[in-house]
Amino acid sequence: MTDPLAKRSALLLALFRLYLRWFFWRRFHAVRLTRVSQIPSHLGRPLIIYCNHPSWWDPALLLLTLPRLLPGRIGIGPMDAAELQRYALLRHMGLFGIEPATPDGGRIFLRTALASLRHPSTCLVITAEGAFTDPRLRPIRLRTGVARLARLAPHAVVIPLALEYCFWNESKPEALLHFGPPIGLPPGNTGDTSWQQALESGLTEAMDALATHAAAREPAAFRTVFGGTAGVGGIYDLYRRACARLHGTPFSARHQPEKT
Repeated sequence: MTDPLAKRSALLLALFRLYLRWFFWRRFHAVRLTRVSQIPSHLGRPLIIYCNHPSWWDPALLLLTLPRLLPGRIGIGPMDAAELQRYALLRHMGLFGIEPATPDGGRIFLRTALASLRHPSTCLVITAEGAFTDPRLRPIRLRTGVARLARLAPHAVVIPLALEYCFWNESKPEALLHFGPPIGLPPGNTGDTSWQQALESGLTEAMDALATHAAAREPAAFRTVFGGTAGVGGIYDLYRRACARLHGTPFSARHQPEKT
């Protein structure tokens, strides 16, 4: 069994996050977290953060933002083994390979995850839909392994995280995140089916809340985790900048001023 904690390199992760910071700065207007998010702390207990999977950007977004939002946590997560072979560097970022379509893949996922969750600082992050899925589709359907893991790891805190990407008023998109409240079950109601229903319900509520904030296009409802670029860029913004300097007025590349 691969130990993702042993393969993880804090130095490589820090360097990769610098690259991701530049990468997101170029391609996004901002990375934002809703102000009503319940950012998990739960010191002394491992975390299972499960999220929807709307885009190719998801692993990069999570690698970039979670170390800042959850300092002191050791982040790990599963990834399709074939894809991890293509992006082998990610093994040193805490990702471990699984074959989700096979029985052995499910067993390896559970063994690896449960072993890693023995460490109280572990933050296991799972894109629980298992495939790219539009965030507007309802009802959502999660892989059953997450529910089984939640049942087998009662010492862990299970948190839903909603992700969405959208365009507002700038030329580049927004990357949006929202943490829902921890998932719990009443005493005596702790089977896989009950966990499955609770997990799907909790993530649906988180995704609906994020969708409402995204549709409102109100930056003040979000905390900006990382800023990106604004404006059209290229020759047009050079022209606008020159005109502003000629007239002695401040230049802003933004299409609209942003309330905070």
